[in-house]
Amino acid sequence: MKHLPFFPCAGARALHAPTRRGFLYGLGASLGSVAFTSLLGEETNKNPLAPKDGHLPAKAKNVIFLMMEGGPSHIDTFDPKPMLAKMHLKEFVREDKQASAMQGGKRYYVQSPFKFIKAGQSGADMADNWTHLAKVADDICFFRGCTVDSVNHPTAMYQMNCGNRFGGDPGIGPWVNYGLGTLNQDLPGFIVLPEVSYPQGGAANWSNGYLPASFQGTPLRAKGSPILDLTPPVGVGTERQRRNLDLLAKINSTHAAQHPSHDELAARMDNYELAFRMQMQVPETLDLSKEDAKTKELYGIGNDATDSFGRKCLLARKLIEKGVRFVQLYNGSWDSHDYIERAHGNLVRGVDQPIAALITDLKQRGLLDSTLIVWCGEFGRTPDNGVRGGTAYGRDHNANAMTIWLAGGGCNAGHTLGATDELGMAAVEGKAHVRDFHVTLLRLLGLDDNKLTYYHAGRFKQLSQFGGTVIKGLIA
Repeated sequence: MKHLPFFPCAGARALHAPTRRGFLYGLGASLGSVAFTSLLGEETNKNPLAPKDGHLPAKAKNVIFLMMEGGPSHIDTFDPKPMLAKMHLKEFVREDKQASAMQGGKRYYVQSPFKFIKAGQSGADMADNWTHLAKVADDICFFRGCTVDSVNHPTAMYQMNCGNRFGGDPGIGPWVNYGLGTLNQDLPGFIVLPEVSYPQGGAANWSNGYLPASFQGTPLRAKGSPILDLTPPVGVGTERQRRNLDLLAKINSTHAAQHPSHDELAARMDNYELAFRMQMQVPETLDLSKEDAKTKELYGIGNDATDSFGRKCLLARKLIEKGVRFVQLYNGSWDSHDYIERAHGNLVRGVDQPIAALITDLKQRGLLDSTLIVWCGEFGRTPDNGVRGGTAYGRDHNANAMTIWLAGGGCNAGHTLGATDELGMAAVEGKAHVRDFHVTLLRLLGLDDNKLTYYHAGRFKQLSQFGGTVIKGLIA
């Protein structure tokens, strides 16, 4: 009886036809194959989250990304439009076709319900309800030229977080960790602080996508235990856990050797070990009770309006101090289609003091230069609304104009770049696509988007999708 050759490829058995990858793994015991196998083993055994050097010198080493989900209105926060006062309640006729399905009848220009001030020595434009942020205006770089491609929340969230409107691609956090690793091997490199309800698009906003699973974001629960099952069961001590993990690692290693192309198993093994180490570091890191009263007061902890986001901002500072590379904070409900004075007023009240405290605290600790803070939503808002009369004015989604700001991390603090037209409908100066903004964020961290690539589905892929241009004015 003639026997078919056996190739130990992923998922193969004795009578299965070999794959190309399986053939390479099963070449035999020649000197060349031994060297090839050794190289593969070395690559597999490398810690994917070990710290790495960037492509270029950079000040920024960590990122705190403040995502205001829902689309904050640039017109009512950081981009004043006096012309709207003259156009208030005049009929609005839209020239472009963006979101035409949303128009649904006559629409009217709406002036901002907020007054604006010139803050700091830089004279930054801010709505006057940003009372705390105004005090740190000179640490901020405002960018009014960013545009995106979608006015639908999930697709716009995916594009802002992952560069792709349709999900499935790695988020910015995974890309940064892939490029730089993380500075504390006992904590995840990318931690997410969501609301109780996840943002539109869900966990795909912080997914590792096609990057190895080790780079995915780790969300902390907004209520209850931040991480489930972090504390071992009663009666299970450290030594017993260690023995169990050693046995599991031995079994998994044998299985992994038979399936060398399955990186998910290697990531799972790494995550078991990380979870074991996290039991020692996480409880102390997440415990805010040891922070002094002055610090808690600075962040607004204990105040009903600011307590929730204040805790997130303080925790973000602690995580950065512990060496976590990328922390993303979510604040939702910015989708103000009506009653924008009340809605945006309450939202600003909840984040103003905590964000200003974060900048102040990092600066006092000498961490602002090495920490890049990003504030943005998924798109901006229109200067019009369909409601006439009463006070229920709001704004629709706008992909052609938005304000994003940066602080720390080598950004061009104390400057405002880009401009929108006199009504805030579209960016007209310093206009740049979100892919250019992503490329600039990477550059601030010393990463070159054209070199930060990963081979997947037959080609090398990158955060910007097709490449982009650095917005030089955002970098000091």
